[in-house]
Amino acid sequence: MKKFLLPILGLFFINTVPAQKSLFPEINHRVVVIAHRGNHQHVPENTLASFEQAIACHADFVEMDLRTTKDGKMVIMHDATVNRTTNGSGKVSDLTYNELMQLTVRPASASDTGHYKIPLFEDALRICTGKIHIYLDFKDANVVQAYDLIKAAGMEKQIVVYLNKEEQYSQWKSAAPQMPLMASIPENIKTEEALNTFLKKTPVEFTDSADPAMIPFLNKRHVAVWLDIQGNDEGPAKWNDALKMGVQGLQSDHPEDLVKFLHQN
Repeated sequence: MKKFLLPILGLFFINTVPAQKSLFPEINHRVVVIAHRGNHQHVPENTLASFEQAIACHADFVEMDLRTTKDGKMVIMHDATVNRTTNGSGKVSDLTYNELMQLTVRPASASDTGHYKIPLFEDALRICTGKIHIYLDFKDANVVQAYDLIKAAGMEKQIVVYLNKEEQYSQWKSAAPQMPLMASIPENIKTEEALNTFLKKTPVEFTDSADPAMIPFLNKRHVAVWLDIQGNDEGPAKWNDALKMGVQGLQSDHPEDLVKFLHQN
């Protein structure tokens, strides 16, 4: 997840504020479990199969990355190119949807015998509707077009949008004023006074801030922290450390294990 700050209006606090419950009524855990690019332990990331497995393990949110093809189709792909995750090459934005459909997403392991394609956003919405919320990493797409698909799927109240570009903020506020948005706190914010000054100018609903010193001040201002915990060393020790910080959500590469950990602890 790239760090980028944008002004976001409104206040949400997913574990303690009743209004948050009305926005996301089907949260399964006090600490929100976010499946990073789906549950991709046994199937490839950002595929319909990974989203289905995130649903199966009872994650609260599935994170996915939105990009646009050369001919205007919205697809789920983290990287700007297809090189790493498929048997093809080139930028998503330089390839048509039909060209992408000729590619195969690489399996998760040698024992994975599945056949996977790059998903359309509308198919990802269909898989998730009524079953899991979406943490939408808005990489490169048209806001109005994306929101039209969200409305068509009836998922207006099941999505948080993570912003990557400054112009995306005003675009989302114009197209969907009630859509919850998320961005990062600048790394140079190191004191409560600096944070308060900053938040007065640019109120934030959600953040993925990783600075432990800032988390109590963010909590005090009712800014929900959904921490990126994924990595090679992810596990109970890191989860415990993150929970001690007072975060409200964890984005994980091991959502099934995290769910079990939370239930046991």
